[in-house]
Amino acid sequence: MTATELGLLHAAIAVIAFLYSAVGHAGASGYIAVLTLAGLASAVVRPTSLVLNILVATLTSFQFWRAGHFSWARFWPFAALSVPGAFVGGYIDVPTEIFKALIGGVLLLSAARFAVRTADPGETRPPSRPTALLVGAALGLLSGLTGTGGGVFLTPLMLLLGWARTKETAAVSALFILVNSIAGLTGFLSSGRPLPTFTWGLAVVAVVAGFAGSYLGSRRFPVRTIRLLLAVVLLIAGTKLLFGF
Repeated sequence: MTATELGLLHAAIAVIAFLYSAVGHAGASGYIAVLTLAGLASAVVRPTSLVLNILVATLTSFQFWRAGHFSWARFWPFAALSVPGAFVGGYIDVPTEIFKALIGGVLLLSAARFAVRTADPGETRPPSRPTALLVGAALGLLSGLTGTGGGVFLTPLMLLLGWARTKETAAVSALFILVNSIAGLTGFLSSGRPLPTFTWGLAVVAVVAGFAGSYLGSRRFPVRTIRLLLAVVLLIAGTKLLFGF
């Protein structure tokens, strides 16, 4: 990889980290797409994406919590069964191309919805505990099958069903992504495979951009801006799932 190509890769990682962290995500689908398009092997792409996801999700969780948007009562029912669900999803060996295309289409439709409807709903109503537990398990399984932290599925679901406001949803999604990404990286490391040294240079860029994005998203950006950025994030994630890069 030439110096120019490496610089472009770092810039792309920075943009992804900034956009995703501003809406309570960490960037897994964007990192995977960018790293794959850069011609890196899957043995490098997967662990690198997980490390970047964990670092950015940690910053994002902290920023949205510190800004007063996080609710433990909203978070834990979704997270309780998501980690074992993600573990199972990562080990299931089934054809997923049609499945990914379907989910990608749903994300693109959600992106269009958020691009048009940029205001929070007037009232919100959290789901019942059994519903949240089942949703968390299903989304954990989905995150394992698709190689993401699950936030790109949880966020639009919570907003479209009126379960929380935009910044509350971002705070829940950030920690949801963090615990699932840690589970994924733990599984990777337990197999005895090392982390690529290539990862750490990208990590510095992702941390700086993630800090800036999560700070602005949690404290400065109005809801309209966050929803428009969310539309961009879902567009990236949906395109990645549809076209497989």
